[in-house]
Amino acid sequence: MAKRSKRYQKAAARIDRARRYPLDEAVRTLVAAEGAAKFDETVELAVKLGVDPRQADQNVRGTVVLPHGTGKSVRVLVFAKGDKAKEAEAAGADHVGAEEVAKKIQDEQWLDFDTAIATPDMMGVVGRLGKILGPRGLMPNPKVGTVTFDIAKAVREIKAGKVECRVEKAGIVHVAIGKRSFGAERLLENAHALLTSLLRAKPASAKGHYMQSVAVSTTMGPGIRIDPATVRAAA
Repeated sequence: MAKRSKRYQKAAARIDRARRYPLDEAVRTLVAAEGAAKFDETVELAVKLGVDPRQADQNVRGTVVLPHGTGKSVRVLVFAKGDKAKEAEAAGADHVGAEEVAKKIQDEQWLDFDTAIATPDMMGVVGRLGKILGPRGLMPNPKVGTVTFDIAKAVREIKAGKVECRVEKAGIVHVAIGKRSFGAERLLENAHALLTSLLRAKPASAKGHYMQSVAVSTTMGPGIRIDPATVRAAA
């Protein structure tokens, strides 16, 4: 078993590992815990859903705009031409282009961006990048609003804190909800927005308990288990 640092042990000592905390208490405990890292840690929610991701109708996926963003500066690439390219630039996109950008990604493995958006007419070009962008979660997708003609709206939402929620093979959704420096109130508002979105995305075919377990943690700190019943009440 890996040896934990004194900082980690100090933070863990304040947490009852056998208890499931109410959502608000868990977030406040996390923010107030001693033994914080020397950098501004990311706060993440991990939610185990009662779904089978192998079934197409239970593969939970969607987006949510966090009220206070994630605290991370997101680099946006837009595949567009003409007026739509100008629209993307005006909205604050970091990179805008068409075939020349696709060629740069193919030839140079250039991936200096966090999110890619494309107009529908550009998907013939972008589709050839599937083997590069797909495994990295960077492929534009109409289901999450990154293939659209409303480029300005898409760019602004992503810059404002729009994040993707996607269930993994084990049925778990991991999403960053901000930085520790946000404080408890802003983190709670972001957590409520995310959890409400997941509850609304419950597949009709999902049986039994949908939100089975929830935990919140920081980058370098221990996780705090949350009582799913308090999540439902809060959302």
